[in-house]
Formats: sequence, structure tokens, C-alpha cells
Amino acid sequence: MSPVVQSRGKKITAADNLYTVILAVAFCVVLATAVFVAYQCYTQYDTIFKIQ
Repeated sequence: MSPVVQSRGKKITAADNLYTVILAVAFCVVLATAVFVAYQCYTQYDTIFKIQ
């Protein structure tokens, strides 16, 4: 049995948003890293993707 009791007809709410926060932080870190790498490539090589 779950320690969180939910009765019928009531709106279901999340008991804990910790995992949502962790996922959002991880997504922001990955996005910031991709932007940083693209910026560094552009400043050093004058292009983001260079195919020779």
C-alpha cells in the first residue's frame, strides 16, 4: 500500500518533484555545454561545423 492516500474524484498531485528538478537541471547542464562548445568552435575556427 502507498503511504500517500488518494481518494477518487480528487486531482492527482505529485508527491515529490525532486526527480523533475533533477531532470531539469541535467537538461540545462547539457544545453549549456552544447552552447559553450558551439561558441568555442565558432571563436576558434570561425564556423561551428566544418566539413572538408
